[in-house]
Amino acid sequence: MVSQADGREATVTGNLLGVQPGESLRITGRWTRHPRHGNRFQAESFASIAPETLLGIERYLSSGLVRGIGKELASRLVRRFGKETLEVIDHDDGTRLREVEGIGPERARRILAAWKTQKGIRDVMVFLRSVGIGPAVAAKIYKRYGDSSRAELKADPYRIAAQIPGIGFRTADAIARGMGVAEDSPQRARAGALYALSQAAEEGHVFLPLEELEKACSEGLEIRQTACRAAVEDLAAKGFVTVEGEGPEAAVYERQLFEAEDDAARILADLLRAKAGSPAAGGGPLPTVPTATKDGLPLSDLQKEALRRAVGEKALVITGGPGTGKTTLLKGILDVFDALGLEVLLCAPTGRAAKRMEESTGRPGRTIHRLLEFNPRTGAFQRCAQKPLACDLLVADEASMIDTPLFRSLLAAMPAGARLILVGDADQLPSVGPGCVLRDVIRSGAVPVAGLTEIFRQAAESMIVVNSHRIHDGQMPAAAEGRREDFFFIEREDPEQALATLKEIVLHRIPRSFGLDPVKDVQVLTPMRKGLLGTINLNAELQALLNPEGPSLSHGAVLFRRGDRVMQVRNDYDREVFNGDVGTVSAVDPEERRLSVSFDGRTVEYPWEDLDGIRPSYACSIHKAQGSEFPAVVIPLHTQHYVLLTRNLLYTAVTRGRRLVAIVGSRKALSLAVHDRTARARHTLLAERIASYARPPQGAPS
Repeated sequence: MVSQADGREATVTGNLLGVQPGESLRITGRWTRHPRHGNRFQAESFASIAPETLLGIERYLSSGLVRGIGKELASRLVRRFGKETLEVIDHDDGTRLREVEGIGPERARRILAAWKTQKGIRDVMVFLRSVGIGPAVAAKIYKRYGDSSRAELKADPYRIAAQIPGIGFRTADAIARGMGVAEDSPQRARAGALYALSQAAEEGHVFLPLEELEKACSEGLEIRQTACRAAVEDLAAKGFVTVEGEGPEAAVYERQLFEAEDDAARILADLLRAKAGSPAAGGGPLPTVPTATKDGLPLSDLQKEALRRAVGEKALVITGGPGTGKTTLLKGILDVFDALGLEVLLCAPTGRAAKRMEESTGRPGRTIHRLLEFNPRTGAFQRCAQKPLACDLLVADEASMIDTPLFRSLLAAMPAGARLILVGDADQLPSVGPGCVLRDVIRSGAVPVAGLTEIFRQAAESMIVVNSHRIHDGQMPAAAEGRREDFFFIEREDPEQALATLKEIVLHRIPRSFGLDPVKDVQVLTPMRKGLLGTINLNAELQALLNPEGPSLSHGAVLFRRGDRVMQVRNDYDREVFNGDVGTVSAVDPEERRLSVSFDGRTVEYPWEDLDGIRPSYACSIHKAQGSEFPAVVIPLHTQHYVLLTRNLLYTAVTRGRRLVAIVGSRKALSLAVHDRTARARHTLLAERIASYARPPQGAPS
């Protein structure tokens, strides 16, 4: 709805992307008549014009268009400068703005910088509007290229898909097509092939067979298979991709992923070939394997055997489900290495996993990124082969979450002579990033594996642990039967009833019965993003229940409020927050269009254009919850989630709960998940490469 110059209102339809409330427009188009809604103006093009009335100027400035100017300040500006307000801001050096109450030198500088930036963004937006690209994308492009944005886009519109996080091939393609790039252009085919490989990496694949890549390009991007094949040959010749093998099954890698997989396999094989020897100082005798940890926890026969192997091998995988004593074994290993006077470093892929490791062992645990001293300015780790870590033993927990590039970086930073222990549950979901590291290391057959299978008595008292193992073995979860009630299945066949019950459980039943905070302690885990029981809708519903009031800021359809629990959804190296990190919105500034988020006590600032990097996380996908534990977990499960109802998905969700797990939904969906052993295969050759590199050369002594 717009107000016309004569004061009458009119309904305008068409592409008005980027238009803000209070903005004055000159719209070109034609009048049409809708049978139900009456006269409407169909916009064919429009241009923004400076508002001429005092009210129009005030609305324009207070619309959120210019960061730092809200309703109150807009009113004061108009009262001081009248119809010259926009001209004053446009030409001021900061002197005139300081005539307004509440504007000092620093605030004047910020307002003028925001005004200049917004003018640049507006120029880019005008350029992009004709192809249907909105203001959020324009802001990202301008932030990356500044005043040269138009020139950069004209030179190669597809480069933004590779260079700007959150912008993919389809957006770049829309811009390119609007600029006249032909559908059968080799440039478009090359960009499409790279996009298909990047999408495959987001789904966990390290490479795609050529036949699958061609199919993805033809069906998803309307790029002919012959054009895709020619593009792959061209990209390989220029070093952008690596192709192994021939014919339809040839493995097509993004070059960086090929190097990560190949380097990881080679470094690990070199580690395995090195003679282990005695880790004791001076090569002396090893201490007797203890029967219990220092704090009195007894070690089973399996754990003692695993401890012997940890001391004697260069690399070891420790794997097992919940309650099988992985942490107790790790404590025993640490005790032995302490007795030997050796340096041990502990790490995990995420902040939460590192914190759990620290709490369970009583020793410092760090994220892999912090351990390797990630430098956001260079985008690289400072710890590497040239500057290795200082340790005799490196332990990586939650190893199922480590993706291939991170595994390569971790191995590259290991010092000569150090040992490696990977701890994790191989039956959980693999990493969010590309690869399937823990399973591939085990599958290679080259690395010794200590598999823990015995459930200890204390753990067996928990129905969460018992039912985790039942699910793992393909059995339906059991009822409490007099044991501690920490696991519930609440049957609701109808999705709307399931949603209503889920909200009741989170808001009332869990806080009342278990004394847990519904915001801090309860995590909803769901298989999918879309649908009534997907993350998008569940977050909106739960936010309205748990955090309905307070300062807020919208980004598209997503609303953020102070106090919201949020999750980082992709690696942000500049801010040093990574995919899966969870924080709390600590401040909202609607005028500056900025959020502050606290991640474990560290405050991180997000301007409006970067808010697509975080999401509310009252509900999150099961994949995103890997490596985390929560006091209470609520899992909606319905046949709506059919394509993702697999055993390892449900197993991973249930093992995230520490004190309470509640499944709400359809018994049929639960049965489908329990009995579906389908693990979504990932295209990776890490296991084969490790086995090949670790194999002694022909003629060499074994």
